Amino acid sequence: MISKTGKDFDIILITAEYYDDHPLSPAGVIAKILDAKGYNVGIIEAPDWKKDDDFLKLGTPKLCFCVTSGSIDSMLNNYTPLKRQRSEDPHAKMNLMPDRTLIVYCNKIKRLFKRKPIVLGGIEASLRRFAHYDYWDNSVRSNILADTRADILIYGNGEIQSLEIAERLKNGKDLFGIEGTSVLSKELPKDFKILPSTEDVKTDKIKFIEMQNMFSNNENLAQPHETRFVLQFKYPKYTSEFLDWIYSLDYSRNLNEKSFLKLAQFSVVTHRGCIGECSFCAITFHQGNKIISRSKESIIKEIEKISKHPKFKGYIDDLGGPSANMYGMDCNTPCKNSCIGCKKLNLTHNRIINLLQSVRKIKNVKKVFIRSGIRYDLANESDKYIEEVSKYHVSGYLKIAPEHFSDDVLELMNKPKDKLDQFKTKFEEMNKNSKQTLKYYFMVAHPGDEIDKCNDLGLKLKDQDNVESIQIFTPTPMTTSTCMYWTGMNPKTLEKVHVPYTYNEKKKLKNEVFKHLKVYYRK
Repeated sequence: MISKTGKDFDIILITAEYYDDHPLSPAGVIAKILDAKGYNVGIIEAPDWKKDDDFLKLGTPKLCFCVTSGSIDSMLNNYTPLKRQRSEDPHAKMNLMPDRTLIVYCNKIKRLFKRKPIVLGGIEASLRRFAHYDYWDNSVRSNILADTRADILIYGNGEIQSLEIAERLKNGKDLFGIEGTSVLSKELPKDFKILPSTEDVKTDKIKFIEMQNMFSNNENLAQPHETRFVLQFKYPKYTSEFLDWIYSLDYSRNLNEKSFLKLAQFSVVTHRGCIGECSFCAITFHQGNKIISRSKESIIKEIEKISKHPKFKGYIDDLGGPSANMYGMDCNTPCKNSCIGCKKLNLTHNRIINLLQSVRKIKNVKKVFIRSGIRYDLANESDKYIEEVSKYHVSGYLKIAPEHFSDDVLELMNKPKDKLDQFKTKFEEMNKNSKQTLKYYFMVAHPGDEIDKCNDLGLKLKDQDNVESIQIFTPTPMTTSTCMYWTGMNPKTLEKVHVPYTYNEKKKLKNEVFKHLKVYYRK
């Protein structure tokens, strides 16, 4: 049973976002898989943290509290790249959760419920599991377990971990050693790779870089913290079969009236993970750097079910993952090498093409959109894929993210160089008889960016009217780009990197691009 009222729950899940019975809702998925295994789950959504009653209304859970800020870090949610509160931003449409949501919620639970176990999850917990640079404090903070005094932290996607934790608590067992979790421990187990200590990385930027270079989801890691250790147990093996089960559950897809998912009510997830490993992206240490694809049969069954939803109008809002065309690029070979440069990587796009051709045949489906964007350097390897997407799965424009045109900046971003023109030529040739175009996403003020590079970017975009977004880089915990921002060095080479630190410089860089644009110019 999943409920927002009543008492006698096994688990109470507290989320800063509004709860949706939907496969794109983090709280929705965790509640659904626990319910499917027979646990009674209570949901407290977007509580007013100043009111005790909001946390007391479901009583005391038999097993534990699960706490999450949801699908976004609360500080990123609440502040712009220039640290302006989004509540003051006329363009903001985000739910303003409390700053450092996990700390606030856990302190409340500790005071009201004393000894009940607390489980942390979601991206805010995942990326703060070790000592980390915090942009909003402009300093290195300790791990989130120490700050919240929670019992255990789930990193990455948490379905396997949540079920294991629930089972152990039900049977009176301890929570030590669960793959995909972190705990604080007085003991250091054997065969753990030891990161530089919290104290060292707070005072020594070379130690911070050493820590960054040791991060991995696939190893047991330990970080000394005061008199204890933060232990990360390596990530569990998620399989296609397990993903198929998760997405086969009976989600109603009914949304809260304040939900963020209104434009994605009928979106379908095809895979998890990303092999791109962009320096500024958190997915590598959250979902992972390997692709896990669902079966075609599972995806078709989900779309067939969606087609019977009373609000469905015939359009699948989006079919994809972090990059839509990475579907099917799975690799089961255990290695530490990057997939994207591997000669064994299957770039034919045959699986995704086959999937697209199949979903188009489903009754009552008028069109299946790909709106989450594609990785164009990979798409260059398959003209047939570009043609399929252009003819059947785009309406008006296709999103891609070149991010910049400076080779120096792109190298620091770990983004492809010299691939955009090839893709642009192919796409425009295939769409010359239609009005379909590309929509570009760019980023300024990333480490390595300077005024002349932004001037060149603006000049190249001068005659474009299809720039979707130019955003200012925001350092987020655990990413390589954030390491560059804090240390002023390239963690791979230890070479110095120019970093735009001041608000004034960041605004100048953005305005240097805008002054050339005929559509997006702002003062």
